[in-house]
Amino acid sequence: MLKNGRRALVLGAGGNAAIAWEIGVITGMADAGLDLREADLFVGTSAGSVVAAQMTSGLPLEELFQRQVDPRLQVDEATPSIDFSQWRADLVRAKDAAQSATEFLSRIGSLSPAPGMAQDDRRALTARRLPVHTWPERLVRIVAVDADRGERCVFDRTSGVALVDAVSASCTVAGISPAISINGRRYIDGGFYSIANADLAAGAGRVLVLSLPARVPPLCVASLESAVATLEKLGARVEIVSPDESSRNAFASVGGNLLDPAVREPAARAGRAQGRTSARHVAAFWR
Repeated sequence: MLKNGRRALVLGAGGNAAIAWEIGVITGMADAGLDLREADLFVGTSAGSVVAAQMTSGLPLEELFQRQVDPRLQVDEATPSIDFSQWRADLVRAKDAAQSATEFLSRIGSLSPAPGMAQDDRRALTARRLPVHTWPERLVRIVAVDADRGERCVFDRTSGVALVDAVSASCTVAGISPAISINGRRYIDGGFYSIANADLAAGAGRVLVLSLPARVPPLCVASLESAVATLEKLGARVEIVSPDESSRNAFASVGGNLLDPAVREPAARAGRAQGRTSARHVAAFWR
């Protein structure tokens, strides 16, 4: 348990768009003199798990930013070939049919992946995204969902699970990518439980959340609002930073497909500009 005076940075889900935007915001705030790497706890869900691992890797923020905007440094990956309207309809149908949160999550975990993506491909993509493959000394919590039990699972350096496997599991979008097997169990994207899992920052006195808003209707079982209410009840101060208009326009510039690798440069640049302009307000809260 963290001491109440400690600070937590919560990094939410949202595909390549969220990775790039969050890195941009964090870099922009650093430009303005606010270094969020000083957090005592990092909670990463899906895209946020990638960012948490990158931020605590020791690599300079500018280099992490350039990995998003410079084609020569970007991880080479294809846009998923999938009917997103049908995929979303399948998720909504599973949620409507489920009698409980665990049933919904296990239904999601049974969805067949899109053709052409294997577990090893997902792990290899994660490995290319991460500057280092060992858990940092900093306290990092990475969130996934047990695909069969329909339960949230939290990995950290004490879990006996490799960092690459933990991040791979957290980023594995059911119905698009195959579940990741770890120690005989299958795991999928932690964003199906909650877009940010901010409640896992319980015990911190100040909690900063970088998160895209949940889509409507939401495809997760626990809302960010309920997590914030829980944290505030425990005495924490919570601040949420979501994409501003310029950042949302950056997502829209590639058709709104948050998984499209082409979104990385515009999202990172818009995030950096947003980070610079919002740093003063956030610094008053963070410090």
